[in-house]
Amino acid sequence: MSSSRGRKNAALYEKLRAATNSTAMNRASIIVDASKYIQELKKKVDTLNQDVKASQNSSSPAQVTVETLEKGFLISVLSEKNCPGLLVSILEAFEDLGLDVLDARVSCADNFRLEAVGGENQGDQADSIDAQVVKQAVLQAIQNWSQNS
Repeated sequence: MSSSRGRKNAALYEKLRAATNSTAMNRASIIVDASKYIQELKKKVDTLNQDVKASQNSSSPAQVTVETLEKGFLISVLSEKNCPGLLVSILEAFEDLGLDVLDARVSCADNFRLEAVGGENQGDQADSIDAQVVKQAVLQAIQNWSQNS
């Protein structure tokens, strides 16, 4: 009976070592490593919870995604509510970036949805714009719009 308990304890400690990436060999050290690992996980959870709260508090009225295409970008903007004037703000942001709208679908009935394919015009900014720059410009346009409306 005692050897069975010993095997179970050994298996438990081996699982703890594996789960916590511990290299300790004695029981006390394994428990200390497990405790440290749990504290690290708690800190990560707290950080994630703070990030979620911050994003909810400062959340944009719209979700924005930008994908890089062969020649340009696919820009998607979605809001759960109708946003009068938002389209104009976003198109002005495109213009400021030197993006030409090559194709677009817009819905403004109960919610706001924009899917646009923007291509860089062949001016000075060619090859200097990436998807992150486009996304930031659209988000800034949305933020400016929400402050003005």
